[in-house]
Amino acid sequence: MTTSTKTLQDKIDKAGDVWAMLYNAQEHKFQFPVQPEFSNWVDEQIAWRNACIFQNMSHHMTDVFFEGPDVVRLLSDFGINSFAGFGAMQAKQYVACNADGYIIGDAVLFCEEENKVSVVGKPSAANWLRYQAEIGDYDVTVTKIDPPSPNLSDRVRFRYQVQGPNADKLLEELNGGPLPDIPFFKMGKFNIGPHEVLALNHRMSGAPGYEFWGPSDVAEEVRDLILEAGKKYDLTPIGGRTYPVTAAVSGWVGSILPAVFTGDDMRAYREWLPAGGFEARHSIGGSVGMSKNVEDYYRTPYDLGYGFMAKFDHEFVGREALEKLSPEKRLKKVRLIWNSEDVVDIYASALKSGDKYKKIEMPVGSYATAPCDRVQLDGKDVGVSFAPIYSEADRSCISLGSIPAELAIEGQELSLIWGEPDGGSDKPTVEAHVQKIVRVRVDPKPIKRD
Repeated sequence: MTTSTKTLQDKIDKAGDVWAMLYNAQEHKFQFPVQPEFSNWVDEQIAWRNACIFQNMSHHMTDVFFEGPDVVRLLSDFGINSFAGFGAMQAKQYVACNADGYIIGDAVLFCEEENKVSVVGKPSAANWLRYQAEIGDYDVTVTKIDPPSPNLSDRVRFRYQVQGPNADKLLEELNGGPLPDIPFFKMGKFNIGPHEVLALNHRMSGAPGYEFWGPSDVAEEVRDLILEAGKKYDLTPIGGRTYPVTAAVSGWVGSILPAVFTGDDMRAYREWLPAGGFEARHSIGGSVGMSKNVEDYYRTPYDLGYGFMAKFDHEFVGREALEKLSPEKRLKKVRLIWNSEDVVDIYASALKSGDKYKKIEMPVGSYATAPCDRVQLDGKDVGVSFAPIYSEADRSCISLGSIPAELAIEGQELSLIWGEPDGGSDKPTVEAHVQKIVRVRVDPKPIKRD
């Protein structure tokens, strides 16, 4: 008798061991549904520091549209954020947790009109809100789901970014005059030639510029206008190989495990999530896997630099757990700069006989959807490191990490364990290897703005 696998819970039940299911997941690396490189990833990286870049974000993010008089109440009930004064033409980075205070997902909220909000980003936060809207007493309708797709014809909106020192000059030319004053993480409107677009100032990669969007049926015309005008400003289109680098240098940890895989209180949600959906396609990896505990991959808002967003002026799922979280468990997000000699040793091991270390692919070293490595001080675990990227501007491998606040000081020396125990997992992305101790230096400012 064959048991059908329709939900995430079915998949877990069939596997019999949620940790083994995720640690040995037969998923390959996520490939952004855009051209990998337009020139080469090295030049594409440094362009946002030296001139400006064009990034097409129209294809890889989920955009879910919620509408109704209870939209803000829904968001408030399941988000750590305060919604006091939230309304039309406002944006907000949103964080949703489970009852234990671990992050289910984060996204950006765009409120273009009263009682109409789109939730943009990876699907986990939007899925959680869709579920709560369905089962709860909320006068809210999901009006559209704009799923990731390589084809703009499948999408309601295009979404572009222009960032870098030359970005404002380029956009002013396209606008036909000075840009409106749009403060950081606020929304506004300007023109790209004859087309009005909505924009968010969020300084991705720490450089000037905007993310902006409009109807997908004019996407190609808007893109062509930008690329043509951008020639005099050294505009460089960037490809999918560089996308995760922009996130890392912006201080955003996008590769975390949604905290939904354990707990009886989350079972009904796992029975709602599909077996082939975003959450079910996750894999975990890295030296944290030595614990064989899925919950060691869960993160709190403090771990990822979202602690300041937690406002206890409203009731929300996870509030009690976050209020009780002791200060020593409120880790701080930092940048970890990997020791170049140790990184060279990793690459050199591929060219020698004997043991080989886990390779670090350039420019992004992820080999699981939720990678996590142990960070140590004098051989004792003190925090975690997320996937490394190679930053051409820094001429270094770097990663974002979460460590105790007392260690988050400039130049603090720590180490991390790179690679998985026992020769590696059964993931198709993992070759046989041994672990390597890598020295790292702490930069307490995870966002580089120079």
